[in-house]
Amino acid sequence: MAKVKVAFIGLGVMGYPMAGHLSKAGFDVNVYNRTAAKAEQWAKEYQGTAYSTPKEAATGCDVVFVCVGNDQDVLQVCEGENGVLAGLKSAAILVDHTTASAELAKQLAASCEQQGNDFIDAPVSGGQAGAENGVLTIMCGGDEQVFKNVQPIMDAYARFSQLMGPVGDGQKAKMANQICIAGVVQGLSEALNFASRAGLDTDKLVETISKGAAGSWQMENRSATMVKGEFEFGFAVDWMRKDLAIAFEEAKKHQADLPMTTMVDGFYEQVQELGGNRWDTSSLIALLQKKG
Repeated sequence: MAKVKVAFIGLGVMGYPMAGHLSKAGFDVNVYNRTAAKAEQWAKEYQGTAYSTPKEAATGCDVVFVCVGNDQDVLQVCEGENGVLAGLKSAAILVDHTTASAELAKQLAASCEQQGNDFIDAPVSGGQAGAENGVLTIMCGGDEQVFKNVQPIMDAYARFSQLMGPVGDGQKAKMANQICIAGVVQGLSEALNFASRAGLDTDKLVETISKGAAGSWQMENRSATMVKGEFEFGFAVDWMRKDLAIAFEEAKKHQADLPMTTMVDGFYEQVQELGGNRWDTSSLIALLQKKG
């Protein structure tokens, strides 16, 4: 049986290690990155080949993965004479790991269908650490059989993947994920700030309440650095606000109120005003720490 040939388009903090896991799992991997030096660096570190255009990287591949910044970035690498779509062979599958809009997912699916290809929208959760450790959670939208075909490949960097429904539903699930994170981080920020000001030992507090109903991934992984005012871990505020903007647009279509998320998005805007654009999402506590 021939080795499955894949391409990975976008070698940022997520894509670089994800593509690396594919190589280590034994897949034949082509890569492309808009900063060519990053692709060359990847090719030296792992077994694979760097190409100068998305089309060249995608040519001859069974599955092409995309992981870039936003809707416009996806269109930039997928469309045009040098885009991924121009390089896809018949029956190849395009998988978009970018957190983008559900409308973009439907647009790409239609383009793929017109030329005899399949599409899965597959945003991920787990951050940079999840990508590096190969334990991401993937929310997918698309055809069930197509999902079953790509799931074993995604297992190279995923702890769990789930088909949520038709194309676009993966992106909607990621929107729900970000809505949850916004509320959890704000609640944790308020609790830690309260505990510090009330004279509690925050290490003992977290050790205790993390075992009960208040426990969360954010508490386990970010509470200690939050108390110290260290925010250089993982997903940046700029990207969180991008994701929440997508969620707000989708919520309008379904008349779904997001009052808490709207409030927290406003707090993230204040973090940006402090110069915290590249701080991670746990930096909400900085607004509380600077008061009084």
